[in-house]
Parts: sequence; C-alpha cells; structure tokens
Amino acid sequence: MSQNARPSQMCKTLCGSLNDDTTDNLQDKKMGSGIYLLFIIILLPLTALLTGLSLIAWLLTKQKVYGRIIGIMWGGIFGLIMLLVVINWLTSKTELEQKDYYGQYIVNRDYFQGIQSDWQYDHFRFEIKKNDSIYFHVTEKEKILKTYSGTIKTTDISEHNSARLIINMGQPSHHILTSNPTTHRSAWSFNLVFYSPKFNNVYFKKGQWKPLDK
Repeated sequence: MSQNARPSQMCKTLCGSLNDDTTDNLQDKKMGSGIYLLFIIILLPLTALLTGLSLIAWLLTKQKVYGRIIGIMWGGIFGLIMLLVVINWLTSKTELEQKDYYGQYIVNRDYFQGIQSDWQYDHFRFEIKKNDSIYFHVTEKEKILKTYSGTIKTTDISEHNSARLIINMGQPSHHILTSNPTTHRSAWSFNLVFYSPKFNNVYFKKGQWKPLDK
C-alpha cells in the first residue's frame, strides 16, 4: 500500500481537539490556586477560631475533651496538607528537558484504535538521536521505504516550565512535519502531536515498532 493510497479514508479518524501546554498549564494553575485559596481563606481561619474557642473552654472547664478536639482539628489540617502534596505530586505534568526527547517514536494507537490508526502505525515512525538529529521514516511495516532527516532543538526552559520541541527539516519534507509538534504531557509520560494537512492531528509516543497482532 503506498503512502498516499488512503489519506482521504483515514485522515479524519485521527483528528481530535488538543489543548496546548499553555492552556493546560493555565487550567492547572487556576485549579491549584482555587484549592489553596479555599484552604487559606476558609479552613485555616475557621480552624483557628474553633481552636481558640476550644482552648478557652478547656481553660475554663479543665475538661480534656476540648484538648482532644484541638488535636483532632490540627491533625486533620496537617493530614489535609499532606494529602494535597501527594495529589499534586501524582497529578502534576512531567517537565521535560531536551534530553527527554531523545528516543524512538511510534504512532500512539491508544487514542484512536482501528484500521486507520493501524495503517499509520505501520507506515510512520521516527527517531531523535543524541546528536540532535531527527529521522522520520516512511515504512511498510518493518521495511523502511524513505527517510526524511533534519535537526531538533528545544525552547529555553526559562520561557516555559517544560521544554518544547522545535524541528528543522531538510527540504523536501514530509507533510506530517510541516510544523512543530505540540507536546501533550501527562504525569508520567508525553505525546508529540503533529498537525498534518492530510491527517490533521497525528499522535506519537516513545516506543519501538513491533508487528501488530492480527
């Protein structure tokens, strides 16, 4: 099957709405700010007020139950703080450096499964080497039919909290590589999403190509 044999049948299947890192970061910051504001403005003052009242009652009545109440309240506060720290650690997106982009990439079939994604998986893959070169392979399963080469660099990490990939391809290039990819990060991994005039969004993840089980 040739590279251009089925673009009209498969290009729309691998499309999807994609929020870039900037939008995702803003949403994460807003959510985090909301939680911390709730904690600082409501929970801490309320706990301090209840602690004061319980302390006064303890001093006046000498009943130990008020001391236990104070301990339970502040124990809950510290427990909540620890829970927020753990949740933030588990859900915060991985921050990338240039070296994190080195490796082999295959089409991520987890996003859209079916004949079309299988076809792309068997026909496109690429690798980024430690000398900052990129090799994009047009393939027929394990056989490499054509290779497009270029170089890569990343944005300054001071500009963004995670380095973004910039690709400079030799000409002529492949239509999947007409623009720089969007890096779609999760807590533990990332995808590179290329916009193709024929296929729209094409998702790649790190991995070695293996024959599909039929």
